[in-house]
Amino acid sequence: MNYMEEVLTPTKEVKVLVKPAVLNSNEQQLKQQKNSLLRKSIQYGLKEYSIWGITFLILLTSVFGLYMLQTEFEALRFERLDSIGGTIIIGFGIFLLLSSISFLVYLIILHTKYKPIASVSDEELPSCTVIVPAYNEGHLVYDTLRSLANSDYPGHKLQLIAIDDGSKDDTFSWIQRAKAELGDRVEIYQQPKNMGKRHALYRGFKLGKGDIFITVDSDSVVKKDTLRNMASPFVKNKDCGAVAGNVRVLNNKKAIIPRMLSVSFIFSFEFVRSAQSVLGSVMCTPGALSAYRKDAVMNCLEDWMNQTFMNQPSDIGEDRAMTNMILKQGFHVLFQSNAYVYTDTPVRYKNLYKMFIRWERSNVRENIMMSRFAFTNFREGKKLGTRILLLMQWKKVLLSYPLLLLMMWTIFHYPLMFLSSTFVGILIFSSIQAFFFASKSDNKKEAFWAYTYSIFYAFSLFWITPYAIATAGRSGWLTRG
Repeated sequence: MNYMEEVLTPTKEVKVLVKPAVLNSNEQQLKQQKNSLLRKSIQYGLKEYSIWGITFLILLTSVFGLYMLQTEFEALRFERLDSIGGTIIIGFGIFLLLSSISFLVYLIILHTKYKPIASVSDEELPSCTVIVPAYNEGHLVYDTLRSLANSDYPGHKLQLIAIDDGSKDDTFSWIQRAKAELGDRVEIYQQPKNMGKRHALYRGFKLGKGDIFITVDSDSVVKKDTLRNMASPFVKNKDCGAVAGNVRVLNNKKAIIPRMLSVSFIFSFEFVRSAQSVLGSVMCTPGALSAYRKDAVMNCLEDWMNQTFMNQPSDIGEDRAMTNMILKQGFHVLFQSNAYVYTDTPVRYKNLYKMFIRWERSNVRENIMMSRFAFTNFREGKKLGTRILLLMQWKKVLLSYPLLLLMMWTIFHYPLMFLSSTFVGILIFSSIQAFFFASKSDNKKEAFWAYTYSIFYAFSLFWITPYAIATAGRSGWLTRG
């Protein structure tokens, strides 16, 4: 047998000898991977329980401290009551506490009345354009487009548009890959340069052919029935101008911050926005998932695109701005708890506070805009609830500096009393979030992150609102890579 015959002629002996070796190698790799995952799981579990342990040690110690400091609290109260200024401060504090409790009770009552609108039939569903603006998202935009294409929305009624906003990374390559796989089911476009999310959405609105526009962030994925659940309220409610989706955290297994945000998001959407929805006045349709009636968008599109603040073009808060302009037209803005989107959230403190600064700057700007029409006859029917929501937004903004100064003064003069009372307050109000999360999630123990997040926010993010107010005129996305 020559060399070529040896190479080309297979032998059973060789196969029998090689196959076990390959299998053993694969088995070893799988075993190593399992062991690695197990070690990481144990390490993360220990880290998780350690954080919770420290959290509750702090909170329970504070309860004990508050009990031990009762005499000092009584002495301070009588001392403050002996002066006019002290009496005013105590009275104002009681007013703030009672107003906060009353507002919470009001939201609870509204929440009990909330029900999501069930999906309508395929025949009833309107034509829909989904717009995905993308900037430096890499492979995440591919996952987004795939999840949208896999929706159970009737294909002949769905237009899917992806717009790359001049990304500096391989985002457009991933969009092209999605196009190659999905074919005519997705239309792709590329901005000549990075112009901002508002410009990308504007282009999508101009290209859109559907009766309903749905916007989805390029780092988010949806469930199969998300789109139809987002579109159904427009069929059932002719006054509906916009719908907010139910945003969940996609990367809540990767780091501590996303795990904490997961609890916060569920409370913010499934409790707060559901209550606002009963009033027909959801204050903000989230960038991660929102739906708009085409006519409502077109009525305000140029004003929205050319919006300014302090004579500067607005390049943040496009979602809250659109919500305001649709409310101003007299439309209702609703929330759909059955329309889920899972979005990527910051894993590092720096990116987190930048995101919050952007949100709070937008909040300040749009509160001003909303105040211009909220106390007019902007729509038929009841408007008191909408005005209460706005006033509570203003309460947070207007009291940020007085409360910051009061906090600094109290820390300097009565540090132990401040810490103990603050932590006890966190224990009480975080319990509301924790119990609500537990009622909505299969993983009940994750509710403990509500306490950790409240401590984290109170001591490392308390400065966000005052800073955002002072810099409300600044532009910039801050977190865009």
